[in-house]
Amino acid sequence: MMAENNGLMLALFIIFCVAAALQLFYYLWFYLAPALSQDIVNESPERHVSVIICARNEAENLSRFLPSVLQQDYPFFEVIVVNDCSEDATDDLLGEMVLKYPNLRISSINKDPKFTHSKKFAQFIGIKAAENEILLFTDADCMPESTQWIRKMVSRFTDNTDFVLGYGGYIREKGLLNSYIRYDTLFIAIQYLGMALRGIPYMGVGRNLAWRKSVFFMNKGFGAHNHIASGDDDLFVNSNATAASTKVEFCPESHTRSVASSSVESWIKQKHRHLTTAGYYKLRDKFLLMLEPLSRVAFYALFIVLASYLFLWPYLLGVFGLRLIIQAVIFYLVSKRLNERGNVIQCIAFDFFSPLINISLYLSTFRNRAATTKWK
Repeated sequence: MMAENNGLMLALFIIFCVAAALQLFYYLWFYLAPALSQDIVNESPERHVSVIICARNEAENLSRFLPSVLQQDYPFFEVIVVNDCSEDATDDLLGEMVLKYPNLRISSINKDPKFTHSKKFAQFIGIKAAENEILLFTDADCMPESTQWIRKMVSRFTDNTDFVLGYGGYIREKGLLNSYIRYDTLFIAIQYLGMALRGIPYMGVGRNLAWRKSVFFMNKGFGAHNHIASGDDDLFVNSNATAASTKVEFCPESHTRSVASSSVESWIKQKHRHLTTAGYYKLRDKFLLMLEPLSRVAFYALFIVLASYLFLWPYLLGVFGLRLIIQAVIFYLVSKRLNERGNVIQCIAFDFFSPLINISLYLSTFRNRAATTKWK
C-alpha cells in the first residue's frame, strides 16, 4: 500500500515538473520578449493617418479625452468620430468641437428601431469615411499617454507592414477591482505582444491598434465574423495578421489609457463580450492560449497536494521557487517597459486566481448570450 502511494506521489510530482516546465517555457519564450525587444526609431516618411473613434452615449468621455487626440503633435491626420445612435449630449458636444478643430470629422448613425447593429457597423462607417490608408483606432474613453502617440504608432509602418499592435492600459484608481483589471490587462498584453514578437500575432486591442484600410477591404471587412457582436479588433487581427506583416510598438509615448469598469457587473459583461471571440481564433492560437492556464492550474494544485504530504519537499520547493523568481523578474521587467510599475506583488497574487476566474467566466458565456450582443 505504501509503495502504491509513493508511486502515485511520484507520478504527481512528474506531472508537476512538466507543468512547471510549460510555465517556464511561456515566461522565458513569450512573456520575456516584450522586455527584451528594443525600441526602433523608424526613419520612414510621415504618413497620412485617419484616427477612428466609435462613440455611443459617450459625451462625458469625449469631452474629457477627445482633445488629447485632436491635439497630437503630428502634421497629417484626421480624427473621425462615429456618433452611433447617441441619446445624450454627444451630438451637441461634437458640433462645438468641430468648430474648434478643423481635423475633426463626424459621421452620424441615426437610430432605427427596425435595424439593430453592433460596434462593427459603426467601425465600418468610420473606415468608409476615412480619407487615408493608415487607420489608427482607439475608444471614446481612451486618452493617449503623450502628444507623440500617433507619431510613434505610425512610425512602425513600412511598405510591408499591415498591422501595428500597441498597448492600451487602464487608469490607476483605488480598489481591488481596479487592481485586478489592470493586472488582467497587463497579462493579456504580455501574451499578445510577446506572441506577436515571436511570430504569432493572434490579437490586438481596439484601444490602441493600427492597420491598413486596403487590407480591410481586400479581406472583405470583418468577413466570416461579421455576425459576432464583438471581435472588431482581435478577430480581424487573428484572421489577417502574419508574422511578416505585423509590428509591435512599446515605447511609453505610444500607450493609451482607458477608464476601467467601476463595478464587478459591468466588468463581467465586458469580459463576456471578449471571451465570446476566443472560440473563433485559429486552432494553433486556441491551443497555446488554453495550455498556459491549464498548466498553471495543474502547477498550483499539484504543489498544494504534494506539499501537504511533504513529498520530496526540497525539490518541490526548489521548482516552485524557481518559477516564482523567474515570474517576478519578468513581471517586473515587462511592467517597467509598459509603464505599469508597482504591481508585481499584485500580479503574483492574482496569478493564482485568474485562471479560475477566466474559466468560470468563459463557461458562463454560454449561459448568458444576451450580455454578449450589446454594443458596449
